[in-house]
Amino acid sequence: MSRVVGPNEVAARAKLTQLTQEHRDLDAAIDAMIHAGNPDLMALARLKKRKLQLKDEITEINNGLLPDIIA
Repeated sequence: MSRVVGPNEVAARAKLTQLTQEHRDLDAAIDAMIHAGNPDLMALARLKKRKLQLKDEITEINNGLLPDIIA
């Protein structure tokens, strides 16, 4: 039996895709900044903070999409 996908789930999955891509982009930017030598530490800290915020948002959406499994 296939599962019915509602509009809220479709929107959540689209947002999840967008956030995941932004997280990857930040990861690449952070790596580039670190390997460029003499990175701007304040800018690096801001990028890392944003990356952590994105991770939290991604986790929250994933938790909302996955059913609770009681073990």
